Amino acid sequence: MLLNGPGLNVPARRQRQGLCNGNLGCTKASVVHVLGAAVGSWMRDRRVIMPPLRVASVELEAPKPSSTSTTVSTKNLYFEPSGQPGSGVHGPVLTGRPEPLGASIDAETGAVNFAIFSSSAIAVSLVLFTESDLAAGRSSYEIPLHPLVNRTGDVWHVMLPDLRDDLLYGYRISGLHQDTHPDSPGHRHDESRVVLDPYAIAVLSRRRWGQLGPDLPYGEPGVLGVMPTWPQAAAALPAPPPSSPSSSRRVAAGSSSFDWEGDRPLNLPMESLVIYEAHVRGYTAHDSSGVAAPGTYAGMIERLDHLQSLGVNAIELLPVFEFNELEYYSQIPGSDEYRYNFWGYSTVNYFSPMGRYSAAVAEGRHVRATCDEFKQLVKECHRRGIEVILDVVFNHTAEGNERGPTISFRGLDNRVYYMLAPGGEYYNYSGCGNTLNCNQPVVRQFILDCLRYWVTEYHVDGFRFDLASIMTRAPSAWHPQQYDPETGQPVALSSGGAVVSAEGVMTDGAGLPTGTPLPDPPLVEAISEDPVLRNTKLIAEAWDCDGLNQVGAFPHYGGRWSEWNGKFRDVVRNFVKGTDGPWAGDFASAVCGSPNIYANTQAHESDWWGNNGGRQWRGGRGPSASINFVTAHDGFTLADVVSYNTKHNEANGEDNRDGEAHNNSWNCGEEGPSAKWEVNRLRQRQMRNMSAALLLSCGVPMITMGDEYGHSKGGNNNTYCHDSDLNYVRWDQLSSDPTGFHRFMRLLINFRRATPALQRASYVTDKDIQWHGELPHKPDWSDTSRLVVFTLSDGRGGGLYVAFNTSHLPRLMKLPVWGGRVWQPLVDTSKVAPYDFLAADGVLSASDVAAARRSMAMWTADHTYPVLPWSCVVLVSAPEDPSSTNAIRNTAAASSTSQPTSQPTTSRGGASYGSAPASASYSSTATAAARSPPASPSSRSTASTSASSSASSAASRQQQPAAAAAAGGGSGATRSNWRSMLQGASEAAAAALRPAAATAAASEPQLTAAEAAALEAARRENEELRRRLGLNR
Repeated sequence: MLLNGPGLNVPARRQRQGLCNGNLGCTKASVVHVLGAAVGSWMRDRRVIMPPLRVASVELEAPKPSSTSTTVSTKNLYFEPSGQPGSGVHGPVLTGRPEPLGASIDAETGAVNFAIFSSSAIAVSLVLFTESDLAAGRSSYEIPLHPLVNRTGDVWHVMLPDLRDDLLYGYRISGLHQDTHPDSPGHRHDESRVVLDPYAIAVLSRRRWGQLGPDLPYGEPGVLGVMPTWPQAAAALPAPPPSSPSSSRRVAAGSSSFDWEGDRPLNLPMESLVIYEAHVRGYTAHDSSGVAAPGTYAGMIERLDHLQSLGVNAIELLPVFEFNELEYYSQIPGSDEYRYNFWGYSTVNYFSPMGRYSAAVAEGRHVRATCDEFKQLVKECHRRGIEVILDVVFNHTAEGNERGPTISFRGLDNRVYYMLAPGGEYYNYSGCGNTLNCNQPVVRQFILDCLRYWVTEYHVDGFRFDLASIMTRAPSAWHPQQYDPETGQPVALSSGGAVVSAEGVMTDGAGLPTGTPLPDPPLVEAISEDPVLRNTKLIAEAWDCDGLNQVGAFPHYGGRWSEWNGKFRDVVRNFVKGTDGPWAGDFASAVCGSPNIYANTQAHESDWWGNNGGRQWRGGRGPSASINFVTAHDGFTLADVVSYNTKHNEANGEDNRDGEAHNNSWNCGEEGPSAKWEVNRLRQRQMRNMSAALLLSCGVPMITMGDEYGHSKGGNNNTYCHDSDLNYVRWDQLSSDPTGFHRFMRLLINFRRATPALQRASYVTDKDIQWHGELPHKPDWSDTSRLVVFTLSDGRGGGLYVAFNTSHLPRLMKLPVWGGRVWQPLVDTSKVAPYDFLAADGVLSASDVAAARRSMAMWTADHTYPVLPWSCVVLVSAPEDPSSTNAIRNTAAASSTSQPTSQPTTSRGGASYGSAPASASYSSTATAAARSPPASPSSRSTASTSASSSASSAASRQQQPAAAAAAGGGSGATRSNWRSMLQGASEAAAAALRPAAATAAASEPQLTAAEAAALEAARRENEELRRRLGLNR
């Protein structure tokens, strides 16, 4: 007689003997035969309901006690697959223990203990695989567990000694299914499937990314899996215990010999972080990455130096838990491409690193090599001072709705793991077909165990919780002893609540309906107070897909949680593009770390607990509660925010119906790629403006992979399904850096890291920050304001002056006096690279920077500075040099007598400014606003040409009227004069540059080739500017 069909050729006699000697510990042969026959019949026929065990007429002896619960048989039981004798399993089948859940190794005997939770299973079998049998879609061994012996409470368990290390395992669960048992809604057991252990430490289904499963006759008896895109998956056994003696009775499931070399989580202050949101495969999958194993953990390690150079000190990895990249596999209509689950927001197993991100597994090594490869990634990040934060998805699983595959949780205990309506329907707060029942006690403990495991086993530094608001919702709970009075059927109840009718109507004194936001959600509280998780970074995406938005009100338990601040994104985009409305004030709040959101204790009308006397979660946090971002993986890239007004998701094959329609973007004058010089210049400027807003604000900035060099996805704001260049880092573009944007980002990030005033644990006060307008301390918070200006003190006498002008008009700023110090330009996004950021980094030398700053000294010496349309300026305070300042002023005074005062030009050592007339369109104004590099080596000459001197004097004379006009509310004539001055500057600068360059070449023979090239570039840009403005006609 065969048990369980193909793959397990075990005589019934041996099976019965094993059950007695290995599990029951009894000696009566009559009992052995009764129990064995019952189990044999039940498993042979694979009936859903096990026939009752009739043992009343048989004398039983109690199991003999054992200190280890591992009764040893005098006759070893050998389980061997058909045709493969002696290939992995031998010895007695032992009772095992109910804890820990998962597979673990007994340190004394080396036996593997298997334990799995299922409260509703009628029968459970442990299924073992060799890799070859797994690939063929068949089991190698199936060991039935006896409900009277191998079950403690709701945990089924068994222990097997001397297992071959490369075996894999899963479980076959028998029980009710609501389709065949309508009186038991919510049950979805399917004994034709072998399900994964939720606590599996590594999972194998295929070895390479995108590899289809075998083309098998799926659905036929004895063939496992669903289809080639959902082949059978199985879990790896835990690693053998270390050779050294262990004091622990049970070795942790993931323990291995990996050498951490003293590594520990970094525990960097939250406020010091600059986060880089990255995708493991997308980071190095492109051919230009040049790594040995593209798209893997090992490949990412090869390119970590880029992140270190960029200046980020935390990476937030898109999901790295095991998922199925073939979940959506199908050809995209009208394309040669296929859909993939590229991002990974559809978890198959939570304890296992994604196996097809492993170079070692692809090369044929044991699936546990995935674990060590990921550990190596974490260790290498820590060596570079970079924390590792995991994006985790505890809101839904890959099993989807009732039409989805049975992989793990559904087949184990559907009622427990998912939020269900009384009729067994899935709640869909996630938008993905099901919702994890997070606050159900068993599920809550599962999530805690998982988080603790990743911290202790993998040394990760924190977690970002996708759709975290789902974790605050009341669970569904089934209590069969309680029934709806009208239908007589069991109903779904909230945790600890009373009966709720099938129609969702609560009786008096009833508890909360399933899904109600809880004022004290048990899971969130448990995570917040857990001693192992106490120092980890906890970041909530504080909303879900059913409209629950808790930004600013997510339960934070003493400030333990930060939040993705989607409002920061919306405010920055709207203000920078010049949207009508009260964006100036909102932008100022965002710059301060959003105290209006995270320090404001006033309950919002949408707060459930604000209306019901529950616990108050608004307020009580500092700037680090706000994870600031302008872009993220879903939505437009930074380059696309400034290039597209609407989404272009046609490549997804859904007729552009998918993706967010409201993007708060502006294409700067033309949709998509443009050949227009003025459009591209404005786009580059706007990218810098948004990046400056992000990195100069209090809070924790997060940038998206690829944004550091201006990656475009062609206007596609939902690239979840593309395994292509759309989602790959283009290392060729990054290294060439044709626009200088990568340099700008690198310098700006490192500047933030070096500036304590931008890394605050508490909100700024009036002593720290002052607000200005065109005149000091005269901010404009009106709905028409397009100007936000502030100074930020470092508390040691130094400070920053930051001005954002998001209108189409230039502004002349009167700078505040700063305690005996002068303002020096650092950032000006209206300048072309590399003069947009003045830093001696190898692209610019120290002398280049000094010359550039001297070129602007005529402005700063008189406490003024021009801010062109759609630009950001950052000035830093520096000790004043009286002799230098006086020399600049004397030069201006002397030169003022050599030219008529009506000359409407300004030229500062090769710098030029220009603006179109006020009536020009936005795009042509952007053209006019572009200017040449602010400094050239010609500015080193002690003797200026008459042209440049006259320009200086004219500018000096124009400064005071413009400032006076601003003080008086601004007469139109005076402001127009200043705009005319800037327009004329382009024409004068073109003429001034040529003699200035000649003078510099004659007086400074040390002029380098690079400096000469910079002069020539400035000349060409000014000629192009003249042509665009029509000044050559």
